[in-house]
Amino acid sequence: MASEEVILELIKCLPILLYGLEACPLNKTNLTSLDFSVNRFFTKLFNTSDIQTVSECQLIFGFKLPSAIIADRSKIFLIKYDSCNNLLFKLSRLSL
Repeated sequence: MASEEVILELIKCLPILLYGLEACPLNKTNLTSLDFSVNRFFTKLFNTSDIQTVSECQLIFGFKLPSAIIADRSKIFLIKYDSCNNLLFKLSRLSL
C-alpha cells in the first residue's frame, strides 16, 4: 500500500490525460463529469464522503480540478490562436 502522497503524485499526470481539451467546446455537464471523477477519487483515497473535506485535501495537496485546468489552458490556447499569423487561421476567424 502506497501513501496518499505517493498516490497523488501519480495522479498528477492528469493534465496529460486532458491534452487537447482546451480546443474542444466542452459544456458545463462535461466539466462537472470530469470534476466528479476526481472528487470521487479523493473520497475513496481519504475514506470520506464530505465534499468539504475533499476540497480541503485538494487545496492542501495543490490539486486543481479538471475544470480549472481546462479553463486555464483554454485561455492560453485562445490567446495563441488569436495571435497566430497563419492564413488559414485568419480565414477561419472571419467565418466565425
